[in-house]
Amino acid sequence: MRTKETLIWRGLLAVCALTVATLLITAVPTYAQSTPDKPAEQKGANDKREAVPQRIDEIAETGRLLTGPAANPECVWLGRRVLARMWADDLDTAFRHLDLYDRFGCPGGHIQATFRCLVRQGEPADPKAPDALNKRIHACWINPSSQPPAPAAAARTPEQGTSGTTTR
Repeated sequence: MRTKETLIWRGLLAVCALTVATLLITAVPTYAQSTPDKPAEQKGANDKREAVPQRIDEIAETGRLLTGPAANPECVWLGRRVLARMWADDLDTAFRHLDLYDRFGCPGGHIQATFRCLVRQGEPADPKAPDALNKRIHACWINPSSQPPAPAAAARTPEQGTSGTTTR
């Protein structure tokens, strides 16, 4: 009887060893493929380092051009984030930022006027430009009553005396 039980246990042990070996072999290639590229990470870090002085300059410019609480650096910083999240339809995050914005005593009316300015302008001119929306938010933050640029078709008017049609 012992020999039969011994054979069964040895068979189970062999199956378990084979299963573990299979799992280890299949996990190694997956682990090797998931390693991130170092140069891409370093490039992204350099982009962030270059963007920080630009943001600081924009906040300082806003402080020189505006008066009141809307010119405070914390109001500019939080307000721009609220507007970007609202534009991206990420309202949950926008409301969390808006709570902080209100807590710092920043003017809620300025957010409304700036978002109205953004909506009147429509989609950013170049969606492939990553900074296009930030530039529009900055311009509208400084002057929320600015009017959107006239469309190119409306800017061109037919000359007097022509009907605007041609004959072929």
